[in-house]
Amino acid sequence: MQKINILLAGEAGQGIQAIENLLARVLKSEGYHLFATKEYMSRIRGGVNSTTVTIAERPIDAWHEKVDVFIPLVKEAAGRYRSRLKSDTLIMAEGAVFPSPGLALPLEKASAELGSPIFANTVASGALFGLLAVEKETAAAYLRRTFAGKGQELVEKNLRAFEIGYRLTEGRGEKLAPCKSQACAERLLMNGADAISLGAITGGCNACFAYPMTPSTSVFTNLAGWSRDHDLVVEQVEDEIGVVNMALGCWYAGGRALVTTSGGGFALMTEGLSLAGMTETPLVVHLAGRPGPATGMPTRTEQGDLNLALYAGHGTFPRIILAPGNLHQAFELTARAFDLADRFQTPVIILTDQYFIDSYYDIEPFGPISQPQAHFIRTEKDYRRYAITADGISPRGIPGWGEGLVAVDSDEHDEEGRITEDLNGVALKMKEKRLKKFATVEGAALSPLLYGRQEFDTLLIAWGSIHNTLLAALEELEPQGVSFMFLPQLFPLHPQVTQYLSRARRIIAVENNQTGQLADLLQQKTGVLIKERILKYDGLPFSVEALSAELKERL
Repeated sequence: MQKINILLAGEAGQGIQAIENLLARVLKSEGYHLFATKEYMSRIRGGVNSTTVTIAERPIDAWHEKVDVFIPLVKEAAGRYRSRLKSDTLIMAEGAVFPSPGLALPLEKASAELGSPIFANTVASGALFGLLAVEKETAAAYLRRTFAGKGQELVEKNLRAFEIGYRLTEGRGEKLAPCKSQACAERLLMNGADAISLGAITGGCNACFAYPMTPSTSVFTNLAGWSRDHDLVVEQVEDEIGVVNMALGCWYAGGRALVTTSGGGFALMTEGLSLAGMTETPLVVHLAGRPGPATGMPTRTEQGDLNLALYAGHGTFPRIILAPGNLHQAFELTARAFDLADRFQTPVIILTDQYFIDSYYDIEPFGPISQPQAHFIRTEKDYRRYAITADGISPRGIPGWGEGLVAVDSDEHDEEGRITEDLNGVALKMKEKRLKKFATVEGAALSPLLYGRQEFDTLLIAWGSIHNTLLAALEELEPQGVSFMFLPQLFPLHPQVTQYLSRARRIIAVENNQTGQLADLLQQKTGVLIKERILKYDGLPFSVEALSAELKERL
């Protein structure tokens, strides 16, 4: 596949993310398929932040580590990313930042003329657009829209900075750019946060409660921005304990609330999760993982929260854990989460991570999804909120809709919802009723996705954001006798998971955490021992090159 990988790096505060957005949208409009992801430090100023933008002749949806064009805006960036350079990488930089660059950029001089070092990023973007032979006016129009709300003077200075960079490279790099694709015009450009947010709205979400926490906050801000158009209540709560309790109150009243948080915030919600289990109240939680323990590495990525999602809360109650691997799955599974929570009156947790949430690429438009349906009833006078049923699912009423009393209690209760300590009578029956829901929920589990032949010797297993990277690595290697099982639902497991595992002579788990949390879960639930594990836990995602090399060595 013809592609070009561009790395732009500088300090926090130099506008790296703004340039990523500009590059992505302009290049997509020019007819390039693209993938963009970022690495950033947990600080407002200083440090080193970067964005990697890959443009290609056909759709691309995974991170490639080695770069073709490198633009470091500060000396620290030049040192930090030296390992990602190739022998033929084109380096565009100030001589003081990177000795003997392939193309010298007068960033400091241009910025001084314009009155602020912040304009260095616009000079760099202009140089990139010139190198790739992007129509000058197309890029300039995007610049005008980007800075339109910040005053005409700033717009004019950015246009001058862009012009300086563009003139330096115009006509010098046309052979670098891959072939354009007419199909790009009809495709959507979005990241994981966008897909989760749109899926929530499609699933009937009408409220979102959160306390800001990287990397989950972008879902919250998306929904806040769309709230007036979609009749959404969006509330930033004082802490995560209040967040989960407000969400439970919303569901109790007939709403459909989303909670979006990260590991540390979810940890504070565990008592609320147990409350959902005892009161059998639906709940949808988006849990965007980052490295722990405690604050860990707040802006980096890791698949470290599966065990937290599995075991959070005291007592025994069912839950469903979903983990999308691409943007279409994120949209569909998030919409599905609201239906599952409503039908089974149980928490549904959607697991993502920073890499998944922050990465952009272009995709086909989403297909149609059935309209959300409410699963509560109009109550009669003799309504019993916790009526014992064969499948453990009691009819759910909404206060004020019907003549019945909708009583719930965090203590053990009888069928009407009133507190009880009848240990050998109704209390025991309530525990057994909730236990029945496990089998009911398991019966609706999503089957795993198998890539490759049905007959295989080696089975690779993975979940979440590794999906696209592993598929790209396998496309490069084309190994014989190897198939890939991806699990969009991590709990409860579909019976087909056991069938696939039992047929494999060799199993290799690929996970972005320190121990192989999915491999441990599969071993626990299926009895199949998974010894071989490819694990990465340095706060960065797998790259296609690194994973390809590891698989080539093992296979």
